[in-house]
Amino acid sequence: MEQGNRNSSKLVARWLLLGVIMTVIQVALGGITRLTGSGLSITEWEVITGTLPPLNEQAWMVEFDKYRQTPQFQLLNFEFTLDDFKFIFFWEWFHRLWARLIGLVFAGGFIWFIARKHFKKEMIQPLIMLFVLGILQGAVGWIMVASGLTGDAVYVKPTRLALHFIFALGLLCYTFWFALKLLVKEDQLIQNPSLRKTNLLLIGVLVIQLLYGALMAGHKAANVAATWPTINGEWVPSSLFSHQPLLLNFIDNKILVHFIHRGLAYVLLIMMIIWSIRLWKTKGSPLFYRIRMIPLILTGIQVLLGIFSILTSTGIIPGQWGAFEWMAQLHQLTGMCLLLSLVFTLFVIRAKRNTV
Repeated sequence: MEQGNRNSSKLVARWLLLGVIMTVIQVALGGITRLTGSGLSITEWEVITGTLPPLNEQAWMVEFDKYRQTPQFQLLNFEFTLDDFKFIFFWEWFHRLWARLIGLVFAGGFIWFIARKHFKKEMIQPLIMLFVLGILQGAVGWIMVASGLTGDAVYVKPTRLALHFIFALGLLCYTFWFALKLLVKEDQLIQNPSLRKTNLLLIGVLVIQLLYGALMAGHKAANVAATWPTINGEWVPSSLFSHQPLLLNFIDNKILVHFIHRGLAYVLLIMMIIWSIRLWKTKGSPLFYRIRMIPLILTGIQVLLGIFSILTSTGIIPGQWGAFEWMAQLHQLTGMCLLLSLVFTLFVIRAKRNTV
């Protein structure tokens, strides 16, 4: 009976890890959609009928006509041909299709595991929470897209883009944590309240850092200061609080958003080095030894990718995929992996060792 429970837990955990991988791909597709300016190409949210793309020229013209009514076309992409539209349509359609596939994998797996009686009672509540988070993420995604379809907006609102991104990270981390609960044995955990508190602090700083990364993306703020290590020749820019009211600067002033995103990267790197030295000196389980340096390595890579993203932003050419787009996409992916690595260490490092 015990062996059967372990096998069931492993199967469910693998299903959850598949969801983690698919969610990482989904966020990456969201990044491509943003970098190619494709996010507003589909003006309606049709859950069932929107699964297939237009299948003939007449259907393509119907979709193109809808796009031509948007502010983005009228104010920015007014020279677009049908072929240009098909390119941006593909990425937004594929992004939405992948979201539907995630839903199918979740729903299909849920039904299969129930039919085969693989779910234990304590799994039900977290699974319901996963379902709710997935639905909520889809709703936030549509609210984000809708923000770019009215008025004089040519892109989605940066704050809603950031919200969409943070909700995706929450769903990602929750799924990963749930999978770890089913896979990691208690004897692999270590007890160290001090290291755990620092781990939580690092996650908090990183989440704020990723939030400002999303604001950077939404404002297209990389090339407002395409210099390093200074910001346009200044260590502390003089225009940090040029907007009124004052608090608006923290979400709408491109230079302040850029300054905070950079500054938090340095803070995070220093904190990570100090914490990793402590981890290296700490005795623990074999699993702990395998994962303890991963966050520091990813932080170093993330900082370098951030610098390269800034320096290559001068070469941005609208409608073309170049060095900046590669750097920005890898920067986002590494940020997600860094967050997951910190969630992993948080799972292993416990205040009390007797709980999984």
